[in-house]
Amino acid sequence: MNGTAALTGKTTALTGAAIVDAFASAGVEFVVALPDIVTCEGVLWPISSDDRFRLVMVCKEDEGVSICSALSYANRRAVLLIQHTGFLDSVNAIRAMCTDYGLPVVMAVGLQGMEPDLAPAQSRHAGIRMLEPIIDAMQIGYTILDEHSTGDEIVSRIERAYAEPAPFVFLIPRSPL
Repeated sequence: MNGTAALTGKTTALTGAAIVDAFASAGVEFVVALPDIVTCEGVLWPISSDDRFRLVMVCKEDEGVSICSALSYANRRAVLLIQHTGFLDSVNAIRAMCTDYGLPVVMAVGLQGMEPDLAPAQSRHAGIRMLEPIIDAMQIGYTILDEHSTGDEIVSRIERAYAEPAPFVFLIPRSPL
């Protein structure tokens, strides 16, 4: 739907702390997560000791989709923090709960193995290359958190997801430290 321009290969200026602060500023109360190598150090571990959030660890990503869907139905804000392979594994749950029911499930998806000098569409990894076309086909809004992204953009996207209501995906190509 609304991906960003090709990545330039520069290291992202958006830090994990800025992402965590943006989640809090957007009123996120719950972070539902399955540890992912891209976001663990900069986002998940800081969240695990941050009193602003309740961390819910899951064993499978589609469990996280269900939990975030239920929380949104109860007017509670959550972010699902997963890896791209888990997103692909959860496509049917995302379709059913997020797109069919129009629930504002916000997902932050780490792109494990993403090459630093390429855009996701040019990745040598099929799972990364196919992610944007699948998200587009599902008519889910998304953005790639790159060197031009800001905490304000994250807050705005989360607020819009809950106002519409509609799912939204943040693609995270590099570890935000």
